This record gives sequence, C-alpha cells and structure tokens, in this order.
Amino acid sequence: MSISKHGRAAGFIATGAVAALLLAGCSAGGDAATELSDEPVTLRFTWWGNDARTAATQEVIAAFEKEHPNITIEPQFTDWAGYWDKLATETAANDTPDIIQMDEKYIATYGDRGALLDLNTVTDQLDLGDFPKETLTSGTVNDSLYGVPSGITSYSFVVNPDLLASAGIEMPDDETWTWDDFTELSEQVSAAGGGSIYGFQPFGFEDGGLNNWARQHGDELYNDKGEVSIKPETLSSWWAYLLDLVNAGATPSPSAIIEKQAGGLAESFTATNSAAFAPWWNSQLTALTEASGSPLELLRVPTVDGGADGSAYYKPSMYWSASARTEHPAEAALFIDFLANSETAADSLLTERGVPANTKIREYITPKLAETDQAVVEFLDGLADDIGEPPTVTPAGGSAIEALVKQYTEQVLFGKNTPDQAAEGFIKDLKAAVAAG
Repeated sequence: MSISKHGRAAGFIATGAVAALLLAGCSAGGDAATELSDEPVTLRFTWWGNDARTAATQEVIAAFEKEHPNITIEPQFTDWAGYWDKLATETAANDTPDIIQMDEKYIATYGDRGALLDLNTVTDQLDLGDFPKETLTSGTVNDSLYGVPSGITSYSFVVNPDLLASAGIEMPDDETWTWDDFTELSEQVSAAGGGSIYGFQPFGFEDGGLNNWARQHGDELYNDKGEVSIKPETLSSWWAYLLDLVNAGATPSPSAIIEKQAGGLAESFTATNSAAFAPWWNSQLTALTEASGSPLELLRVPTVDGGADGSAYYKPSMYWSASARTEHPAEAALFIDFLANSETAADSLLTERGVPANTKIREYITPKLAETDQAVVEFLDGLADDIGEPPTVTPAGGSAIEALVKQYTEQVLFGKNTPDQAAEGFIKDLKAAVAAG
C-alpha cells in the first residue's frame, strides 16, 4: 500500500481524545541510554494493517532478532479503526510502544506534545543518507525529525485505456494537459458511455486532491506556523469545478458517487470499469488493477496551464517513529534503521508500505516487483525533476480534515451548500479542529 482510505473516520473521531490524553505530558525518557547495550532488551512495536502486512512485518522482526539476538521485538498490531484510540490511551498512561507506525495526520499531534523521539538524536544508529531531503522534511516538526518515511506516494490520475479506446479517444499527453482538456475528455467518454460508462470518478473525499488544487492556485492548506491558511476562493473554485463536471454529465450522479464512495476501493468506479479517469494515490495502482482486471495506467494530474508547476509532491505513505519515553532509544533507532535501510527487510516488505523513500532500497527492489508496482516506481521517478516541496505537515488537530472534506463535498453535490458556503464552513470547522489540537 499503502495509503489507507478505509476506516479513516474512526481515526478522526479520536482526534479530540488524542489531544486530551496527550495533554498529560509525554516528556522524553530521561536518562535513557543512547548507546547500544549488550544486555537483553525488549522493544514493543505497533502498527496497523491487514494480514499480508502483518505476515511481512513478522518476517522482518524474525530477521532482525536473528542479527541482534539480545533484542526482542514484541509485535502489537490492529486495524486502522482502533489504532489511534489505543495509541492515545497507551500514551496517556505512559505506556507508549517503543516503535510506532505513524501517519502524517498525527505526527504533529504526537510530536508537538513530546510523545515522539527526535530521531536526529540517534544518528549513530540510524543512517538517513539515502533519503531525499524532501522526504525527511515531511517528517520534521519544529526542526525535530519525528518520523522516517517508510514509503512515498504521489497524487495521480488512474486511467483505463480500454474505456478510452471504446470511446474513440486517444491517450492524453499528461505532461501538457489542462483542466479544460480534462473536462472535454471526460464529457466525451460519458457521451459515448450511454449512461453506464463515465469520464471521471470525482475527487472531493480526501485531502490529496485539495492539496494539489491549492498548490496549483498558489495557495496551501496550512502556513509554516501550522495555521489554516487556505483562501475561501481556492476552496470554492475546487467545489465549483466539481459541480461543473457533474452538471455536464462528465461524472455519475451525486447519489451514485456517494454510494460508490462508501464501498471503498473494490466498489469504486475504477475497480468496476465504469469510469475512464479517477484520482488515486499512485501506490494504489496494483490493487486497482487486480480489482478491475483491466490494464490501468498512471497519469499526472492536469494543471491550470498544462505544464509542470511544482504542485506535485511526495507524500509519505506512513512513518517509522519512536516513543520519547522509550528506555532504549539506541535499540529502537537500530530497528528503524533495519526497517528503512536493510535489503533483508526490503525483500519481505517490498511495496507493502509504499514505494521505499530510501532511493537505494527502491532501486534494489524494483526488479523484484510485479509489473504494476514497477509502473508505480517509474511514475514517481518520472516526477523527480518536477516535484515541489512537500506541504506543511498537518498540524495537531488537522487529522479532522478528511471527514470535513467529505462532509462539505456531499453538501455541495446535493445542493445543501453552495461552493462559497461550503468554503466558509470548511475553513471555520478546520480552524476549530486545529485550535482544539
């Protein structure tokens, strides 16, 4: 994977609980040694994920323990829905696991309150030399490195070439196409589809599309102080464009959009071969291809003027973090180093947690990957010269954003709010969530 789209709402509900529980304070573990010990050491390691991820991760644990027989890794895993409530409760009780699989939307929430170890303090055990600067920036809050990206992804459009061909449409040049070009293509596909095939499965249900749109319009969700800074007109134009597509018949009806959205990836218009284009994180290509049975491909997102503008960015699929209260920071860092830099770990994990952010490991595993995963890597590598700086890390409380995006998109689609009204309400609610942090 890697970018988990299902089950996020439960995590958002827990945001207030996270903040409240963490207010008790989570200062670092005092005199914890920063040198490796020869004595027996036990580390707890927590992650979310499915059975495949768990099996691969346990292979890595076994390999690490074989190399370091004095270190025992105790696994702790759950699904996304219960993960954040459990982690918040453990942290409040000063019982945070030593190594933590962390998400971008929570890294500032935990980091700002002293719950995470600054990994800059354990560089004797953790080598980050093969990580591009922009990937490490995405795990840095107030000059402290709270997370090493396990993998990266980028926002993309997935296209079904068979559906384009059936509509008599050639594959677009994704290095020059504009939003106007995209509208025209989507309308043409829908017109040829006879009510069963549509041009576009809409965005509007997560913040990747909004981030990209904002960056293309010289705006950003948050400023460098972690304050909500997006302009109402940027938000309004995003929802207005979506409405234009819907009203032109380039997308399914609002009710069909919402119904499919609730069904997750497997029930999406992409997976059911009923939309030619759709916004997805590029790392989801393999899962979508398997679900659809079609030869899907990746395209860059259209831009305002049809050229590279730095709006594309690398998003961490997730991070490796350590507890500030761990009694064994050196050993925790050593295990993170193994996860991030070891070919042995890479052989088990491959792209399970995204395309490796470590460029050397990415090159190592690429020949071992399935064709679609190789296409994912190729897409990311192709963006390298045009990639922009990553967005400001989501501030504490900002994990509410996807629930808010979904809420206001639905209101716009069903005419309960105009794009202008939705923009005003969204900004007000997001500011409140960040203030409650």
